[in-house]
Amino acid sequence: MALDLTTDIKITWCPGCPNSQILVAFRQAVEEFVSAGTMELHNIVAGAGVGCHGKISDYLEVNSFNSLHGRMVPSLTGIKLANPKLNVVGFSGDGDSFSEGFNHITHAARSNSDISIFLHNNQVFALTTGQATATSPKGFKGGTMPEGSINEPINPALIMLTMGATFIARTFASDIKKTKEIMKEAMLHKGFAFVEIIQPCITFFDTREYYKERVYWLDDKHKKSNLDSAFKVARMNTADKVPCGIIYQTSKPTFEELV
Repeated sequence: MALDLTTDIKITWCPGCPNSQILVAFRQAVEEFVSAGTMELHNIVAGAGVGCHGKISDYLEVNSFNSLHGRMVPSLTGIKLANPKLNVVGFSGDGDSFSEGFNHITHAARSNSDISIFLHNNQVFALTTGQATATSPKGFKGGTMPEGSINEPINPALIMLTMGATFIARTFASDIKKTKEIMKEAMLHKGFAFVEIIQPCITFFDTREYYKERVYWLDDKHKKSNLDSAFKVARMNTADKVPCGIIYQTSKPTFEELV
């Protein structure tokens, strides 16, 4: 009998929202793990923050919860520390973790907590109808910045590299297969795994065509274990091209092993 991770809760994302593609990718990843005997379903815990992404916990038939705004990461680190046997994953938005909870995600990366973070990066506070976040481009116009944001956007992958994360990747939500495979690699990684998922908001900041023209996938020439190469790739997130794939992966003792 095939594993069914759907719930009876109605999906209320906007029709066509890439959040649905992320949901499908994660369901497929878990189904493949469980079917292969790699993981047991009762040992998977999924946390979510506040924002449009946070609804994903309603649509997954796994152990899951919603945290306070910006506080999903410390909840996960506590769960993993209490029971290291669990495979702990978190879904967060650019507003949730890079505007509200920036201190939590950076220190979890620095500590190499053995958790996986999937960042739904749509570059906007969508649930509250279109305000700028820390990843919004300079000039972005929203309800709180009608004349345009005066700030340069932060680069999540670059920040995670700087803070010492041991697994860093980027993917594009519309490519469900590649997103699924990267999610699986992140969940198998021992240490802090960070996956930035480019997830255009079709209602308040529709960048689908922009990214379709610029996203490309790293090939075998990229040495993901080389920190200098990883920094070079992370800095290439420009108006001309956006690299996706596993940017960096290394191994070192986890937070749970050291305490």
